[in-house]
Amino acid sequence: MRNSRTTSLLIFAFFFLISSSVTTAFHITRILRKYPEFSTYNHYLIKTNLQSQIDRQPNITILAVDNKAISSISKKPINVIKNILSLHVLHDYYDVEKLVRVLTSKTAIFTTLYQTNNGGTVSLKGFLEASMVNEGEIAFGSAAPGSGLNVKLVKPVLSHPDTISVLQITAPIIAPGIGASSPVKVPASDN
Repeated sequence: MRNSRTTSLLIFAFFFLISSSVTTAFHITRILRKYPEFSTYNHYLIKTNLQSQIDRQPNITILAVDNKAISSISKKPINVIKNILSLHVLHDYYDVEKLVRVLTSKTAIFTTLYQTNNGGTVSLKGFLEASMVNEGEIAFGSAAPGSGLNVKLVKPVLSHPDTISVLQITAPIIAPGIGASSPVKVPASDN
């Protein structure tokens, strides 16, 4: 009797641990709803179904673009918008502090959801590059040759350590060949 009770408790504990590790702790569209300045970005995550892919990730970083900046891609076909926005989803957790540690005295390359959506065989245009520039600013761009680091980090929006980080950037990052012939220029900053 005691062995069967112990076995039952162990089985229950095992399934509890498995189910809790598979369940996502966030829903990106619910998170972004709290920030009206990202309503268009949030709308495109839903319309392209990227939100469901994001919600299934165990740890992730979203590079969000505000309503004014995202308007530069609003007239593009929805499949192009999906490709562009999938470049804004990094396959790991990076808050500002972790980015600074990673980027101290070097440039880093990050994997993105664009790679996952395109079978992992998209060369460097499926990666993002980041580096410290000027007086400690963090700049991003496509890792494709000749793209440049034209997009800057504006501010952290939200962070749940080791799970999800949402960081605002100045403009959409567009890799050559997925929606524009050249990278988007950074708009003048109001900050």
